[in-house]
Amino acid sequence: MDIISTYNLTLILLAAAFAFFMAWGIGANDVANAMGTSVGSKALTIKQAIIIAMIFEFAGAYLAGGEVTSTIRKGIIDSAYFVDTPEILVFGMIASLLAAGFWLLIASWLGWPVSTTHSIIGAIVGFAAVGVSADSVNWSSVAGIIGSWVITPLIAGLLAYFVFLSAQKLIFDQDNPFAMAKRYVPVYMVLTGFVIALVTLTKGLKHVGLEFSMFQSFLIALVVGVVVGIIGRFAISRIKFDPTADKDMHYTNVEKVFAILMVVTACAMAFAHGSNDVANAIGPLAAVVSIVESGGEIQSKAKLAWWVLPVGAFGIVLGLAMLGRRVIATIGKGITHLTPSRGFAAELAAASTVVIASGTGLPISTTQTLVGAVLGVGMARGIAALNLGVVRNIVVSWVVTLPAGAIMSIIFFYILKASFGVA
Repeated sequence: MDIISTYNLTLILLAAAFAFFMAWGIGANDVANAMGTSVGSKALTIKQAIIIAMIFEFAGAYLAGGEVTSTIRKGIIDSAYFVDTPEILVFGMIASLLAAGFWLLIASWLGWPVSTTHSIIGAIVGFAAVGVSADSVNWSSVAGIIGSWVITPLIAGLLAYFVFLSAQKLIFDQDNPFAMAKRYVPVYMVLTGFVIALVTLTKGLKHVGLEFSMFQSFLIALVVGVVVGIIGRFAISRIKFDPTADKDMHYTNVEKVFAILMVVTACAMAFAHGSNDVANAIGPLAAVVSIVESGGEIQSKAKLAWWVLPVGAFGIVLGLAMLGRRVIATIGKGITHLTPSRGFAAELAAASTVVIASGTGLPISTTQTLVGAVLGVGMARGIAALNLGVVRNIVVSWVVTLPAGAIMSIIFFYILKASFGVA
């Protein structure tokens, strides 16, 4: 019996439902990457953060999520093993979406910031290694992902540490911090504009068909950075402030300037995140739709049906609105106490690490990058500034993500096979 032609609509509907579920999990868990520091530093209220993230995540996912997506994320399994039995790959992708969605639901409920990319990769590795063959998995890619657990948080942590220390030395430790802020914050604004433009160009707009070379991207980002710096310098120069006021008032006004910077950074990161990570949910869905509609042919890339991107975009927004605040609280308040200047240092470091990873091909989790950056800011104030219990739980959740996704996808894979009468 030809499973694909007999159950074509059923398989597509199952994949769509579970892709929506996984996108819901991405919204509930991963969106804290863009908004957690803004809420924790009180630059935004939780309500404002959720509204802003909903707008920019949806825009990123829907407008820049891509017309074409890789059907098997990160080249993690070899499709040659499924050429004769494409229905096995269909069952595996459906099982992977359901498994990743469940793990993200559990992690979000517990307030654990985990990697949505690693959740779906763990699920795909699980069904392929156990349900098909261990040889069908590209284990070197898996090893690279495990290595990224250490490398990317370390890079982000070091960058955040030095960005925060520079602000401390140049601005906060001076006799007249607000005057120093007028001098140096425009420099941070140039850097912010440059990095955020580069993130948007390399991660957020590459799906739209705007393909720039690295040199062109750097040039455009540099122009954006300079323009942002000029606007920032003009805006700060217009702020009226009493120079005879006490130092605490100086600090308050400096933090207000950093708070504005943080909101801009958060919006851009939300757009880039929505455009990039929606593929974790719609990639496997695109694979199922592509295989079913072609009668069993497996393609490395698939053109998206018109309804696939909205499934991912609406799922992300709904997950954020319903459960996003738990992980936002962990990143914003649980790891260390954040102020706008500290949160800004973490966000700039995380965005810079994303750029470095994009340029070098380093496998990256935006979640782990941001957590590393927040840890770096905390370390700049000494180990006592960190809540080590929360940090321990986060690290454990990272280690558990790959096997948790794998185990659940294996179970769901065999349930699906049995349900459709496949031996």
